[in-house]
Amino acid sequence: MDLDQLAALRTPEGSAALAAAAVLAGGDPLAAASALRATGVPPALASAALTQAELRHRAVGKFGPAAAGMFLTRAGLEQATRRVVADRRAARLRAAGVRTLADLGCGLGADALAAARADIRVYGVEADPVTAAMAAANAAAAGLAELFTVECGDATTFDVSGVDGVFCDPARRRAGTGRRIFDPRAYSPPWDFVTGLAERVPRTVVKVAPGLDHALIPTGAEAEWVSVDGDLVEAALWCGELAEVTRRATLYRQEAAGDGVRCHQLTGSGAAEAPVGPPRRYLYDPDPAVVRAHLVAELAGELDATLGDPSIAYLYADRPTRTPYARCLEITDVLPFSLKRLRTLLRDRRVGRVEILKRGSALTPEQLRRDLRLAGDTAASLVLTRVAGAPTVLICRPVD
Repeated sequence: MDLDQLAALRTPEGSAALAAAAVLAGGDPLAAASALRATGVPPALASAALTQAELRHRAVGKFGPAAAGMFLTRAGLEQATRRVVADRRAARLRAAGVRTLADLGCGLGADALAAARADIRVYGVEADPVTAAMAAANAAAAGLAELFTVECGDATTFDVSGVDGVFCDPARRRAGTGRRIFDPRAYSPPWDFVTGLAERVPRTVVKVAPGLDHALIPTGAEAEWVSVDGDLVEAALWCGELAEVTRRATLYRQEAAGDGVRCHQLTGSGAAEAPVGPPRRYLYDPDPAVVRAHLVAELAGELDATLGDPSIAYLYADRPTRTPYARCLEITDVLPFSLKRLRTLLRDRRVGRVEILKRGSALTPEQLRRDLRLAGDTAASLVLTRVAGAPTVLICRPVD
């Protein structure tokens, strides 16, 4: 995608091509391109429209119905914040008194649009000209162009003295290759600039990769890890006046049909240690946001649970307790790991389907599944772990 192609897509002819591409998307790409060109759409416009239709289809899971009118890039979509997460972040900023916000590295504008929907005036800065133009187009499509404007430029030179809040989502992919950047010091803008923003603007939020090393968390900042339906999606650093706690795990879960998405939050110091003991009747597998936030000890306190090994984030308790922060399994057997013994036990119980969970085990689930030579009509959950340092397999069944 280039600026000329984007401009073409925003013409009446481009809008018609996008509408036709939306109908054709999802099938054979060559057939779709041929069908679109057969209606008189020029090849370059047909290709651009079909690419947007494909990306919009993928984006529904992040942005909902609004995705149908957005302009997207593959890399931008991958890094963009889900709407449910962005909306909550914007609400928190608004509640903290933020009325004008600089979005440094605004990308396609997902967070800026959420802030604008919360009636915050947003000034976006984006280094890539095409992405900046797409963000502006997305603001116009959402009817928010008066609240969210974009300039193409260097985020490090933007004057933040005129805003009362800053959001920064540094690029974590290399320009041109799209390869992930794992070292925060190689982010764009640079990590030193990003962490220094809080000294200039007391209300600063930084979105980071969920694998961020805890040692890089600035002193006094609140570190939040976010999961959506059990998938760890991002982390954020709430700096200065925005910091409320030391560590937070925020979980968004789709509830029963018609109940929508609910937000659950667990907070704590991130430094507490859970007690250790032998396996008990029930095993809890904590949500990855809880694990990454180092809040397993806080969860253990809520569940009256213990760890089987101080370095493994599985919890054990005597009774099942409903919690949004962990999945519960009932343990039927605890065995020192032995492939032969495990295979025999599963064969005797006619287990033909297994779910394999693991923490602290070097075994790969795919290879173990092949080695077990399963045959039968019942199912079981296998947990590969360590208990008091010893390789252990737990045979379990899910608990509603």
